[in-house]
Amino acid sequence: MKIPRRQVPDMPAKIPATIVTGFLGSGKTTLIRHLLGQADGRRIALIINEFGDLGVDGGILKGCGIENCDDDDVMELSNGCICCTVAEDFVPTMQKLLAREDKPDHIVIETSGLALPQPLVRAFNWPDIASKVTVDGVVAMVDGKALSEGRFAHDESSVDAQRAMDDNLDHETPLSELFEDQVACADMIVVNKSDLLEKAELDQILHRLRDDSREGVQVVNAAMGQLPLDIVLGLGAGAEFSLEGRDEVHHHHHHDDEDGADGDGHHHHHDHDDFESFVVTRPEITDQGAFAEQVAETIRTHDILRLKGFAAVAGKPMRLTLQAVGPRIESYFDRPIANDEPRETRLVVIGQAGLDRAAIEKALSA
Repeated sequence: MKIPRRQVPDMPAKIPATIVTGFLGSGKTTLIRHLLGQADGRRIALIINEFGDLGVDGGILKGCGIENCDDDDVMELSNGCICCTVAEDFVPTMQKLLAREDKPDHIVIETSGLALPQPLVRAFNWPDIASKVTVDGVVAMVDGKALSEGRFAHDESSVDAQRAMDDNLDHETPLSELFEDQVACADMIVVNKSDLLEKAELDQILHRLRDDSREGVQVVNAAMGQLPLDIVLGLGAGAEFSLEGRDEVHHHHHHDDEDGADGDGHHHHHDHDDFESFVVTRPEITDQGAFAEQVAETIRTHDILRLKGFAAVAGKPMRLTLQAVGPRIESYFDRPIANDEPRETRLVVIGQAGLDRAAIEKALSA
């Protein structure tokens, strides 16, 4: 595998944006609330697709009381389903956000449960947006408990009521097709409420979603939307440039291309015991291409979510930086290796609990 060199752009780096989609009650707001709690000084702006005058999700997030989460950073779209009001609502909101002097470090967009994510991803190719923002990833929240019971949402009647409230909704997509649309567009699928499932039920859902997803889509499970920020943000998908395979299943949408809490009553400790990370150290590498293949094969074999670190390459004075999200591997030489630095390779491996550390260390050190 040839490792591409990073091109140094002449323009400022684009702001990454994450689209969070999923049915009502799947846990989108809860996930975002946990992400904000881990921002650690990073400024995250939120665009929340609400319905009518309720503003529940926006109210929850505005009242989060977290540093660097100001009310001005939460922008609500209440004119209907975001995919049906791209030109009238979403694009002007993005333009307003990007015109601010205090630009965000990351933008998180919570769609309504009825939104088709594909039109929203395509909107990032609009001229006023394309040069400034990129879709870091599309995250689809799935209610694992409902799915195990043959439903797509905890309360499908509430989803239908939400549909009836939106006068601007211009697609009448069955829930099954809408679910498939959201999953088809995702770069990461989160099976939420996993604590309500037996292990066999959870494993069956995870395997099913992995089998039905595009290559490279990461499928993880969570309880109460609790996931590490570094797992959800930083996917680097550039989804607006990789629309192939994200196509809508349905054929009932009428505009063109230009255009909560989980409720399960459970409480959990705010930790991330379902994930683990460790460092693998090895001597300098001799063949950059062979090492990339080695890393890619290790990721595939052991279902690693993230791998990042630095490597010394024999005969090269520069340090090699390596970042992998699923099967996508990016590497580049960033700076000279100092005289007092050891010429070694250090990689941080991140994945869901249960990784075979010994086997991974052996594979990466071979």
